[in-house]
Amino acid sequence: MTSYYINILLTNILRQLDEQGMTKDELAKVAKVSNSFLTDITHGKGNPSLKIMTRIANALNTPLPTLLEATDLDQQTLTELAGEQAGEQSNVISLPKGYVRISAILTTFEAYEVKQLHEKNLKQIQNKILKRPRRSRVRKEK
Repeated sequence: MTSYYINILLTNILRQLDEQGMTKDELAKVAKVSNSFLTDITHGKGNPSLKIMTRIANALNTPLPTLLEATDLDQQTLTELAGEQAGEQSNVISLPKGYVRISAILTTFEAYEVKQLHEKNLKQIQNKILKRPRRSRVRKEK
């Protein structure tokens, strides 16, 4: 079973790939890691070193803490986002249309207001994720 923290890392990597329109092959080349190791990471099987995580973050033009950032999503939602085998890219979704992710420096009061909006939007997004139909894994016979 994939650990909670590996699910966070792989989900954030796949989310960044999706949001930036970048492929795993492109990321592997820019980050100077093998395609197979990157695939292992995004399937929850790899155990990247800090050096490799830094290379991946730099290749994504994303601060490393963003890839390691604890999420407000629970384990069930993380698993849903990552797919049953963690990292099935077809099951990973980015933010729905009309939403953006930002990082900002705010006053305490502004941060409170933004946190309230964040929690409201997160619930809406989680409801959308949990309501979407699951793909059938039944294979067709020839």
